[in-house]
Amino acid sequence: MFKAIKLYLNQEISLDSLLSLLLDSGYKRQERVSEESDFALRGGILDIFPLTFELPIRIELEQDKIVSIKSFDPVTGKSAWAHQMVIILPIRRLHPTKIKTLSEELPVDNFLDIKPLDYVVHVDHGIGKFLGVNKIKAHDGYKDHLVIEYDRQEKLYVPMDQIHLVQKYISFSQRKHLKLSRLGSKEWQRIKSRVKKGIQKLALDLLALQAMRMSVKGFSFSGDNEWQKEFEGTFPYRETADQAKAVAEVKNDMQNPKPMDRLLCGDVGYGKTEVAMRAAFKAVLDDKQVAFLVPTTILAEQHYQNFISRIRNFPVNIAMLSRFQSVASQKNIIQDMAKGKVDVLIGTHRLLSPDIKFKDLGLLIIDEEQRFGVKAKEHLKSMKLTTDVLTLTATPIPRTLYMSLMGVKDLSIINTPPQNRLSISTHVVEYDEDLIRQALNRELSRKGQVYFVHNRVLDIEKIAKKVSALSPKTARISIAHGQMHSRELEHIMLDFLKGNIDVLVCTTIIQSGIDVPNANTLIINEADEFGLADLHQLRGRVGRFDRPAYAYFMVRHTHSLSLEAKKRLDALIEYSQLGSGFKIAMEDLEIRGAGNLLGYEQHGFIMAVGFDLYCRLLRESVGSLKKISGTGGNN
Repeated sequence: MFKAIKLYLNQEISLDSLLSLLLDSGYKRQERVSEESDFALRGGILDIFPLTFELPIRIELEQDKIVSIKSFDPVTGKSAWAHQMVIILPIRRLHPTKIKTLSEELPVDNFLDIKPLDYVVHVDHGIGKFLGVNKIKAHDGYKDHLVIEYDRQEKLYVPMDQIHLVQKYISFSQRKHLKLSRLGSKEWQRIKSRVKKGIQKLALDLLALQAMRMSVKGFSFSGDNEWQKEFEGTFPYRETADQAKAVAEVKNDMQNPKPMDRLLCGDVGYGKTEVAMRAAFKAVLDDKQVAFLVPTTILAEQHYQNFISRIRNFPVNIAMLSRFQSVASQKNIIQDMAKGKVDVLIGTHRLLSPDIKFKDLGLLIIDEEQRFGVKAKEHLKSMKLTTDVLTLTATPIPRTLYMSLMGVKDLSIINTPPQNRLSISTHVVEYDEDLIRQALNRELSRKGQVYFVHNRVLDIEKIAKKVSALSPKTARISIAHGQMHSRELEHIMLDFLKGNIDVLVCTTIIQSGIDVPNANTLIINEADEFGLADLHQLRGRVGRFDRPAYAYFMVRHTHSLSLEAKKRLDALIEYSQLGSGFKIAMEDLEIRGAGNLLGYEQHGFIMAVGFDLYCRLLRESVGSLKKISGTGGNN
C-alpha cells in the first residue's frame, strides 16, 4: 500500500485523527507554516506545507467533514486555488531501493482536481471517464469510491486510499472524444509497454548528456570573499527566502568541480536576474569570463544598464554586443573578449556567432532558452559540456516534467514574491474607448506610465492617434516596434525608461524583461489574438513594485470568441495571483499542444497515456537506467 495521506472534499475525518496522521508522517506542528513539513492549527482551519508542494494548503473542517481545500500564499495568507483532492507525501520517505518498485504509483502532481465527465487515467486500467464519488459497501461499512466509466459503459470503483493511481488525462492537444480503455483487456498494458520503450530512448539521451558532463572536470570556483559580500550588499531590496536558497544552490554548484547545469524557474519579476548577477560576479572574482545570453536587444540593453549600475564600484569590465552598435564597435568588443579584457559580455544570439572567441569562459547564463532557434540550441549544447550553465525561465514547461527528471536536471524555484508586491488587477473586457480614457487618466494623474500593446505594425500609427485622442492633452505618446531603425528604437525605449514618455503604443517587443517601475497600467488590444504565455509575460511588465497595477485585455466581442481564445482569457483571470507562472504554463500547453515540447514522437506518447503517467514512466526509466549504470538509483 502506498503510504500517504489522501484528503478530499466532503471526506469525513476527525481533526484528531488527521493531526495524528501528520505527526506519524514526520510533519512538525508550528505557530504558522513557513517551509515543507510544517503544519499549524487554528480552530477548524488546518494549514499544511506538504513535501514537494510549491505552496502550502489550507484544510477547513466542519463537524469532522472537509469542506474546503485551498492552496494559499504563506506570506500574505491569501487563498490561491481550490482543490478537489490532495495527496500528502510522508516526510519520512521510503527507502531509496524501494522507490523503483513504486515509480508508477508515486504521483507526479499531488492534486487530483477532477470534475464529473473529465477524462482520467488509472495507472493499471487506462483511460476512462470520471463520473463522481459514490459510497460503496465494503467489509467494514460504506466507503467513498471514485466511479470511473470505461468502454462499453463498464464501471471501475476506486477506493479513496488508491487515488494516487488516478490522475486527470492531459495530453496537450485538442481531442474532443477519447477512446476509452476496455476493462479486462490487455490493450492498455500493450500501450504502456510501447510508451515505456519509446521513453527509454529519451531517458538514455538525457543520461548520456549527463554522463558526458560528469566525465568532464569543470572549474571549482572559490568560496565567497569580502568583495562578494560587499557586492551582494548593494542589492536595494530585501531578498526573499527562495532567492537566498537559489543563490546558495547556484554557488554550491559553482564551487563543485562538476560543470553546473541548473535551471532557475520563477515567475515574472521574482528576482531571477539578481541570482544571475551574483553568480556572474562570483565567476569574475576567479578571473573567469561570463556570457549572458538574452532573447531580445532591448533586454540586453536593460541587463547591461543594470549590471553597470550595480558593478560601478568594482573593477569589472561589462560589455554589450547587439545590433544597436556599429560594426566597428562590435569588432573592438570581440577583440577585447578574445584578449580577456571583457569580464561580462551581454547580448543576443550574436554571442553564438563563429567570430566570438572567449579567452576563458567560466559561466554561461541563458535567459529563456526556449526562445532561441534550433541552430542556437545546438551551439549551446556543445558549450554546456565544459562550462557552468545557469538557465533562467519565467514561462517554464511544467514543473511536473522537471520533477520527473530530478537527478538529470538541477532545478531551483523562486516561488515567493518580492516584499510588498501586489497582484495585478486583471480585466478581460470588450473594446471600450470610455474605459481606455478612464484607465489612461487614472494612471497619468498619479504620474505613472502606460503600455498600450497593439501587435500589428501595419496600422499601429492609426491606433496611436486614437490613443492620443483619448489621453490627456499634455500626454507624451510614442510608438515602438521591431521594424524601426535600431537607433530610433533604442532612443524611444530609453526615453520611456527615464519617464520622458507617458504612453508607449507598442508591439510585443516589450514582452521580455524590460523593467519600468513607473509603468503600472497595461492595455492590450485584440488580446484574443495572443497566446496565453505571451499574455502572462506582457502582464508581468506592470506591477513590478509596490504600487497597484492594472491590466486590461480587450477583445472585439466576447460572444464571438473562439473556444481556445476564451480558455486563454479565462485562465488569465483565474491565475491572476502572484506566482501563477507554473499554472499558466501548464494551461498554455494544454490549450496549444506540446508538439514542440519534447518532439513529435514523445508528444505521441503523452497522448497515448496522458501527461501524468508519461512523467511517472519517464521517472521510472531514468531511475532504472541510473541504477544499472551505477550513477545512483534514487531519482
